[in-house]
Amino acid sequence: MLSTEQYQQYFVETLIEYSTIKEPKNLYEPIEYILNLGGKRLRPVLTLMSTDVFNGDYKQAINAALSIEVFHNFSLVHDDIMDDAPLRRGQKTVHEKWNLNTGILSGDAMLIMAYQLFETYDAVTFQALAKLFSKTALEVCEGQQYDVDFETRNDVTIPEYLKMIEYKTAVLVGAAMKMGAIVASASVSDQNNIYEFGKNLGIAFQLQDDYLDAFGDPKTFGKQVGGDIIENKKTYLYLKALDFLNESDKANLLHLYASYPEDITTKIIATKQLFESSGSADATKTAIQDYTNKAFALLESLNISDKKKKLLKDFGLSLMNRTV
Repeated sequence: MLSTEQYQQYFVETLIEYSTIKEPKNLYEPIEYILNLGGKRLRPVLTLMSTDVFNGDYKQAINAALSIEVFHNFSLVHDDIMDDAPLRRGQKTVHEKWNLNTGILSGDAMLIMAYQLFETYDAVTFQALAKLFSKTALEVCEGQQYDVDFETRNDVTIPEYLKMIEYKTAVLVGAAMKMGAIVASASVSDQNNIYEFGKNLGIAFQLQDDYLDAFGDPKTFGKQVGGDIIENKKTYLYLKALDFLNESDKANLLHLYASYPEDITTKIIATKQLFESSGSADATKTAIQDYTNKAFALLESLNISDKKKKLLKDFGLSLMNRTV
């Protein structure tokens, strides 16, 4: 087993070779641009790591890992168009740097390229990877639609929100790990359990992101703290607060989320106070821990050594103890 940094380095070196610009340049330049903007490369690293965990050759999983990363970035290109976002990882988004049509077409090409990467595998592995990929890709689209729908709804429930983040974020983490297990020819039971491990860790990761958006350290978070509050996003923190608050404080929170004041700082401070006083902040931390524990419990059912179980657990703990 390698370190996370070593998997990351191997993946990035391969990605640079993969994303070489071809003709027509106006199609492939935006693809190279988004693929090389950086990021944690969490999902492809998990694919490589998972292959190693089940005694496969992680280098054989590189095309599956690339597929996950290409698909993830395809979804970001189209999400940025839908959100009319000007920046991605501190740089111009594809549709801003080029134009809307280029963003749509280059994104479409990336989705096709993601499928194409499975063609190097034997027929049985190809079928398993493609089947998982199709299911996951459709769920990610469903999650994105739920997210869009929630923007105009005032009756979003916590189970609905959890389903949204499961589909939009967590299933791709689960799929990344299951792909590694498929390449390593792990048993179906191990494939399914590592998927559930990744999915639960993905939900915990997204809830942690919600929490850090409000309560993270501005020096290390990497984004504007309070961004979800400014955008009136109905996060787990917000929905839990509505559940817990008395009628007067609930009305106050609803008013804050219906406002776009010039004094953003006051809005952020007032909202965070309601998150804390209601018990929502603590409830969110509890939910993060619950999903993390659920993920760790699944490790016991994997047919791997205790040393490898510990490596996976340590990786999960490093994600949950992050400040960015």
